[in-house]
Amino acid sequence: MRDLAATFHAQGGGLNPPDANSFAPHVPAHESPPELTARALILGAVLGIVFGAASTYLALRVGLTVSASVPIAVLAVWALRPKRGRAILEHNIVQTTGSAGESVAAAVVFTVPALIFLGWPLQIGVTTMIALTGGLLGVLMIVPLRRYLIVKEHGILRYPEGRAAAEILIAGEKGGTCVRKVFAGLGVGATLKALQAVLGAVPVTISSSVRGLRGASVGTDFAPELVGVGYILGWRTSVLMVGGSLLASFILIPMIVLFGSPFEGAIPPAVEPIASLGPDDIWASYVRHIGAGAVATGGLFALVRALPSIASALWASWRSLMRGASAAQAQIAQVRTDRDTRAWVLVLGSLGLVALIWALPMLHVTLLGALLILALGFVFSVVSSRITGEVGSSSCPLSGMTIGVLMAVCGIFLALGSSGSGIARLALVIGAIVCIAISNAGTCSQDLKTGYLLGATPSKQQFALLVGVLTSVLAVGWTAYLLNEAETVERRLEQPFQVDRAALQGTELVTARENGARYAYVRLEQGSLPGAHEAGVYLVDPATGLAHFSRADGIGSGRLRAPQAKLMSVVVDGLLTGRLPWDLILLGVAIAVFVELLGISSLTFAVGVYLPLAATMPVFLGGIVRSLADRHYRRVPDAEDESQGTLVCSGVIAGASIVGILAALQSFLPGFDSELGLHPRLALLAELGEGAKGPWLALAGLAGLCAWIFRKAAHKES
Repeated sequence: MRDLAATFHAQGGGLNPPDANSFAPHVPAHESPPELTARALILGAVLGIVFGAASTYLALRVGLTVSASVPIAVLAVWALRPKRGRAILEHNIVQTTGSAGESVAAAVVFTVPALIFLGWPLQIGVTTMIALTGGLLGVLMIVPLRRYLIVKEHGILRYPEGRAAAEILIAGEKGGTCVRKVFAGLGVGATLKALQAVLGAVPVTISSSVRGLRGASVGTDFAPELVGVGYILGWRTSVLMVGGSLLASFILIPMIVLFGSPFEGAIPPAVEPIASLGPDDIWASYVRHIGAGAVATGGLFALVRALPSIASALWASWRSLMRGASAAQAQIAQVRTDRDTRAWVLVLGSLGLVALIWALPMLHVTLLGALLILALGFVFSVVSSRITGEVGSSSCPLSGMTIGVLMAVCGIFLALGSSGSGIARLALVIGAIVCIAISNAGTCSQDLKTGYLLGATPSKQQFALLVGVLTSVLAVGWTAYLLNEAETVERRLEQPFQVDRAALQGTELVTARENGARYAYVRLEQGSLPGAHEAGVYLVDPATGLAHFSRADGIGSGRLRAPQAKLMSVVVDGLLTGRLPWDLILLGVAIAVFVELLGISSLTFAVGVYLPLAATMPVFLGGIVRSLADRHYRRVPDAEDESQGTLVCSGVIAGASIVGILAALQSFLPGFDSELGLHPRLALLAELGEGAKGPWLALAGLAGLCAWIFRKAAHKES
């Protein structure tokens, strides 16, 4: 079988890794244990719905999610027992199916609620169709590149969460010391996360200003799951990431403070003077735009470097589609572990989805817009997969890539002379579909990496990915809609006022809660409002043009701030009105180019520039532990086959992720404190966390976690 793979590689297929003869999956290709079973699909779909709903709330609340693949893998091992033979490939189908929920949820929440900020209501049908088409496109676009990204780049692209999931599934099958290490990590990760997210014993972030350097601050999030991710990524990747964040925190922000403080007025895009802004505000107002430019440029560099191999993989698929497989190709297709979904299914499926997007009247997407979705979706899916392979799903700058997509779309429409509110909606819908596609492409790559390590059948895994998308999108769409409705406030105006008929053009109708009547959903700016009325959304009678209610949607206010979606609306509005800070974007471009000239891949460094230092510091701590462990135990630095510490860190990631998602659900309990982010009846140690001892306890907890991982990373238990 291995000789056959080597022959295919020599004949020009170019799809096997250089070390294909040395790699052996956990389940050999000649074995066929149960895999795509009904119970695995059903359990995976249920878990995908649960994790998707929880992740939707988490993303609306704080603008982030946690990878669901690892915790679902743990639940699969616990829930499914072997009926006959081995159950490990069934467990893999469970985590493959379920992981789509979190992936789709993050992308939907990062983009679709921006419609509210631009003047359109959140509608369940539109949200669901955007999630469905984007999620399916992400799967279909990444499958043709599996042999390049997952197989040929094996050992180069690590896909840490995918590897962690594989280690958990293997440990669950082996039992003994391996599974004890995983569940020990599970307990430690869950305990530490519960101290912060449920009990409130430690703060979310520990930070301190740096004396003598105005604006500079150093800090770290209390995130045990990211420490585990950093260990799996290794020293080199983690130091590149934190290097980008250090550039932002110790150079960019202090320079902005130094040169901007003398100005009394606000310097756009900030709305307040720089002298009154803290480091976090400066990062959000200025550095995030710089980071977005750096990430977009780093992604393009990575894409250019990958183009020859991508072209080779696509050409092989095209030849198979148009001419039929050669004898060698037909023979290798019979190898279970190399059997992908047929190329013609992927091509017709992608084209059919794009045609559906164009044809659906609720989306209002033009033919040009549909073609942009196809082109940008493919390009950024490759970029997303590579970023995920290098830095992991938890650190993948999805919003940064989406900003790049929105910049490209708005730039094309502006060049064609298009403008107006309809173009803003069109650009956002295109950006949302592409964002969901690239988010799911990264998650699919993690899952396919898990399957490659385990010896799964790719075509069966790819079918499970499609099932996961189909089942999870309903949960994500309905959760976002219901959360928004639950938090929305409508107030009847004491004196209705007349609205200009031109403002009603292109608006959509919503149902008022008080009387059940249908009104036009209209966002009015300050200059178009009479008297003391504030800018915002009003419900206007379409027949008379009178505004009867003011409306404050739940998303964007109160607990559901949706920070990423707010950023997307600012980008779209800024591009179409000429108010986007291009000078900041181009600074990020220059940084990425400079790093490339040093001979360093700029993408990982750019991710660090985009993310706050507190977010990359736990990853760096994990990388330090990996470096010390490799030296102490005399291992090859950052070797792919290091399993002892990876087992422990996989458990830590799973435990912390599960508790993090469960903690998000406590907000639905009566009495939840939205400002504190905790439930008073559960946060028994909140006073300790808010006091002077809280930061020291957090640092002690992280230090203890690092020491424990170092100890457990030994080759043998001692």
